[in-house]
Amino acid sequence: MSDTPPHATKPAPGSEGNWFGFTPVDPDAKSGLVRAVFGSVATNYDLMNDLMSGGIHRLWKDMLMTMVAPKPDMTLLDVAGGTGDIAFRFLNRGGGAAVVCDITEAMVRVGRDRAVDRNILSGVQWTVGDAEKLPVASRSVDAYTIAFGLRNVTRIDEAIKEAHRVLKPGGKFYCLEFSHVVLPVLRELYDLYSFQVLPKIGRIVAKDEDSYRYLAESIRRFPPQAELAKRIEAAGFASVRVRNLTGGIAAIHSGWRI
Repeated sequence: MSDTPPHATKPAPGSEGNWFGFTPVDPDAKSGLVRAVFGSVATNYDLMNDLMSGGIHRLWKDMLMTMVAPKPDMTLLDVAGGTGDIAFRFLNRGGGAAVVCDITEAMVRVGRDRAVDRNILSGVQWTVGDAEKLPVASRSVDAYTIAFGLRNVTRIDEAIKEAHRVLKPGGKFYCLEFSHVVLPVLRELYDLYSFQVLPKIGRIVAKDEDSYRYLAESIRRFPPQAELAKRIEAAGFASVRVRNLTGGIAAIHSGWRI
C-alpha cells in the first residue's frame, strides 16, 4: 500500500491554498470552507481529536506544554486554539497570560464556555482572527503555539511570518500538527484507518462524514517534517527542531525568534 493515495499528490510548497483536502479551490474561498468545517465540529472538537489520534492528542499537548515551560511572566499566543486546550494547560502549569486567537467564532464560543465551566474567569483573552493577519501587536508575546491548525491555513508561509512578527526577540514558536508517519507498517495502518474508517465514524458519531474526510485529506496535503522545518527557517526562525510523536503521526516543530 502506498503511503499517499494516488489522488493526494503533494502540492508545490506554498501552493496549499489551492487545495481543500484533495479538492482544488480558489485560495480566496478556502478560509470560508475551513470555518464551515470547524463550525460544524466545534462542539465535538475533543471527540474529533480523540478519533484522529486514538486519544493520544492529550499526551501530545502535555508534551508541547512541557516544551513551552510556562512561567508567571510569560505571555502565550495560541493560534487556532479556540476551545482553549493549550491555553488552559498553560495557565495550569503556571503561565502568566494567554491570548487565544481562532478564525472560527463557534470554536471561540466553545472555549469561552469551557473556561466558565472550569471557573477560569481571568488570564485568557479570546479573539476571532486570521493566522495570516493576527490582531496582535508586533514583538508582544513570549511564546506562540499553534496546535492542529497550521494545516488548515490558506497561506502557511504567511502564518509563520506572522508568528515571527508577534514574538518578542528570544521568544519561541511551537507547531504541533498531524504529520507524516515515518514507520512503514504504522503508515499503512494509519492510511487505512484515516480513509476507510475515520469518515464512517464521523458519520455515525458526529453526523458529519465530509468534515472528517477533509481532516484526513488535509493531513496528507500538509508539508513533510523536513520541508516544514525549512519553511520555518525561511521565515527567520533559528535553531529549528522537529520532534516526531508516535512514529510521526504528529510532530512538534519549534524555533527561536532572534
